[in-house]
Amino acid sequence: MNTFKFNLLAIALGLALSGAAMAQPLSKADYKAAKQKISVDYKTAKAGCASLAANVKDICVVEAKGKEKVALAELEVSDKPSPTTRYKLRVAQAEAAYAVARERCDDLAGNPKDVCAKEAKAARTAAEADAKVQMKTTDANATAASKTAAARNAASSTVVDARKDASADKMAAQYKVEQEKCDAFAGSAKTACLDRAKMNFGKP
Repeated sequence: MNTFKFNLLAIALGLALSGAAMAQPLSKADYKAAKQKISVDYKTAKAGCASLAANVKDICVVEAKGKEKVALAELEVSDKPSPTTRYKLRVAQAEAAYAVARERCDDLAGNPKDVCAKEAKAARTAAEADAKVQMKTTDANATAASKTAAARNAASSTVVDARKDASADKMAAQYKVEQEKCDAFAGSAKTACLDRAKMNFGKP
């Protein structure tokens, strides 16, 4: 599981590096040129997948598409920097990393493949939950900076709630992973595995 998470984070980092976020807003001409370059880069990357075969080719195509989506999200951050566009960028990175990881699961079969898919989904859920917390924290801090003490307390409460929701989403996704792992067993062994999962995650 730790290796899987490490690999998924590495994929996300690679996708994030597809285009460095620029510090200054772009002119219309620069924006259009950047968007065209992203399109050309995607087509070039996709064409490079043509010589591959089977699932390796599928992974290559999905990775190229993911880089395109991340680059477009980075472009929006550069053009209109805001908590919302930064949130969308982080979601794009999570979705792109998930798509590649999910495609890699096709190299497996049976329960290992199912577990791989659940782990990929859990990692995406965690990344998206963290992105949402970051956006709400940024919004709350901006609100608190210009409001009364009562408003600052309310903003702080919003952040706490967002973190609780994120934690709950992560736990739910991870619980599904553990349940899926239990499908590798049968009979009493499977029952015991499910019981352990319930106990570990506080399920009735």
